[in-house]
Amino acid sequence: MTPLHHLRAGIIGTGFIGPVHIEALKRLGVTVNGICGSTKSARQVGNQWGIPEIYGDYDHEAMYASPNIDVVHITSPNKVHVEQCLQALEMGKHVICEKPLGMTTKDTQLVVDAVRKGGKKGPVFAVNYMCRFFPAILQMRAMVARGDLGKIIHVQGHFFQDWLLHETDYNWRILASEGGKLRAVGDVGTHWIDAVSFVLGAKAQSVFAHVETFYKTRKRPKGEVKTFAKVDPKKMVDYKVDTEDFGSVLLKFGKAKHGFADGVHANASISQVAAGWKCSLSFGIYGTKGSVRWDLQQPNEITLGRRDEPNQILQRGTPGFLEDVANYTDYPPGHAEGFSDAHKMHYRAVYEHIASGKQTPVLFATAEDGHHEIKLCEAMLESTEKGAWVRV
Repeated sequence: MTPLHHLRAGIIGTGFIGPVHIEALKRLGVTVNGICGSTKSARQVGNQWGIPEIYGDYDHEAMYASPNIDVVHITSPNKVHVEQCLQALEMGKHVICEKPLGMTTKDTQLVVDAVRKGGKKGPVFAVNYMCRFFPAILQMRAMVARGDLGKIIHVQGHFFQDWLLHETDYNWRILASEGGKLRAVGDVGTHWIDAVSFVLGAKAQSVFAHVETFYKTRKRPKGEVKTFAKVDPKKMVDYKVDTEDFGSVLLKFGKAKHGFADGVHANASISQVAAGWKCSLSFGIYGTKGSVRWDLQQPNEITLGRRDEPNQILQRGTPGFLEDVANYTDYPPGHAEGFSDAHKMHYRAVYEHIASGKQTPVLFATAEDGHHEIKLCEAMLESTEKGAWVRV
């Protein structure tokens, strides 16, 4: 197997999430050889992280042409994901694309087709649903698959944030033209759905959704700003909002791989205007023998619930939350692992798959998984409009 540090990465995008990819890769020992973005930001990020090849003016094609880059990480705005993925695959580059994979299923189908065309010897493709690689998610997945919780009855949870609570909070994701018609549900809600699907070993087949836009009009800066950046309200202008602030989603899942989670019903509340919640992806899996509950804001603990026995708090690195996740946790008990570590573990899984010649398990989200999430988003929009269940 080729050592991971022999693989070289190039990053498109210099906003909030681009440097998250860079840091995780450097912790793995992967060389980051290229950075692509606006000329100013690419130079700034490149100099900060010691990246030798800097591609300004958003010239990703020039970066793709570099013989010193094997894997491309696409962290640009959603509207250009598909174009950049297709070009990278055409040039034989492995790809890790930020979610969502694209804006419409018509476009994401093109990526699925391109990956299939490459076949077994073609490039590896992954969508960055990195929540799969929190040790707690992997632990719950193992417990469900083994039948530890019995037959799964239902799933309940939420993904709450408050970073867009004020009318003066702005990011390109608010604009449907930049991020897609669904924002809260499409941006963070799909993380929830993918994580639950991964734990259950099943895909959502039907949805009933209702989404709302609380702020019909917001204020935005005259130019673009980075995610979570603060802007003087006096330097803002009004604009009409065409994406949702929050939503409620019911899901009906199909047949599971292992038989313990067939036809499961789930419900999720999604909000980016929930005061006090910074990044709470939370859900409970409820079965006939017991339940497990987890929250991203407390990533190193799982609550195990029983009816006829005492409930337990399982801590990462201790019995019951150890053996099943041994390959995806690096630090001993009490040494917290969280958001950045899940990114690291995700990229480790992808890069090991590349280095092994596709011999390792595919735990990461594929192009088909990313395509399915966009199918769900389109079904949710249709369901909101019709006020009815919609089959995916």
